[in-house]
Amino acid sequence: MQEVVLVVHLLITLALIGVVLVQKSEGGGLGVGGGTMGGFMTARGSANLLTRTTAILAALFFCTSLILAILAGTGGSQKSIFDKVPAPGTEAPAAPAEPAKPTVPVGQ
Repeated sequence: MQEVVLVVHLLITLALIGVVLVQKSEGGGLGVGGGTMGGFMTARGSANLLTRTTAILAALFFCTSLILAILAGTGGSQKSIFDKVPAPGTEAPAAPAEPAKPTVPVGQ
């Protein structure tokens, strides 16, 4: 389930990036097509379509993000790494290791 939502999330992300890049900016930097759509849509019509598409994709992105966060939080057996750390004072201190005895070479 989580993998399916993740794939949909990535597709929405790519579509959102594409729609944002196609929109005409204030300075006209990355705008493609502007008012030269051949009479199919006016400049105002294409701007409204792109704005609506961006809003819908943003809402879908937000929803899939929430769904992924909820699915990650209910992972079942997955626990936090802090659950493995013992509480202070519950573990006995380790006994000090005995110092290593010096070894004498056999030939001397």
